[in-house]
This record gives sequence, structure tokens and C-alpha cells, in this order.
Amino acid sequence: MTTLKQPRGWLISSLAIVAILFGLMTIKEGGAVLLGDEAAVAAAGNYVPFVLWFNFLSGFAYIAAGVGLWLQQRWAVWLAVAIAAAIALTFAAFGMHINSGGAYEQRTLIAMSMRTAVWFVIAGVTTQLLLRKRI
Repeated sequence: MTTLKQPRGWLISSLAIVAILFGLMTIKEGGAVLLGDEAAVAAAGNYVPFVLWFNFLSGFAYIAAGVGLWLQQRWAVWLAVAIAAAIALTFAAFGMHINSGGAYEQRTLIAMSMRTAVWFVIAGVTTQLLLRKRI
């Protein structure tokens, strides 16, 4: 394991905490629907199953990336980049679902936009601060 030997600044600490909290919220919300909590399923409305499954499973990766970033592990930066790319691909597939007339909730579109933005910021900032300074 390669630890990046530099002091962890407030920005990296903040992004690590955001990643962990985002992951916990994603697992909690997605898990409630997937595990059949009646109120959560009813509130979910026209959810798109592949998006729900992707988001739920990616929540675990968010937590791993957040912990790795907190510990300044090089692999965590690459995991953040992979998460951002996977979200973008899932968002594109979701767009195709919408374009083909599939049912969806507007809040899913908003949530996927936010997820994409958050993870591209995390990936970009951590790449700049943790990897590029070391090369």
C-alpha cells in the first residue's frame, strides 16, 4: 500500500468526510427500497432498478474511497476516478432510459446530476492534490 507522505489538509479531510457520509446515506436510502421497506418503496415512486442497484452498491465504494482518502492512500484517488467514471456511464444509461420513454422520477435525475458533480470534484481535486504533487 502506498501512503502519500504529506500532511492531510483541510480540503482532503473534507472530501474524505463527504465521500463517507455520501456513501452512508446512499446505502441507507437505496437499501431501504431494495429491502422492501414499504414506506421507502412507496416514496421511491418510478425508480429505475439498474440505477438504484448501481447507487446502492456504489455506496460501499464511496465509503472505501473516503477512508482511503482520509488515510492518503494512492489507490483511493484511483478509486475516486473510477467511481466518477462509473457514475457518468450509469448517468448516460439513465439518459438513454429516459430518452426511450422509460418511467423515472425527477429527483433521480437531480440526484444523479449531484452525484456526478460531487465525484468529479472529488476525483479532480484529489488527483491534483495527492497524485500530481508526487509525480
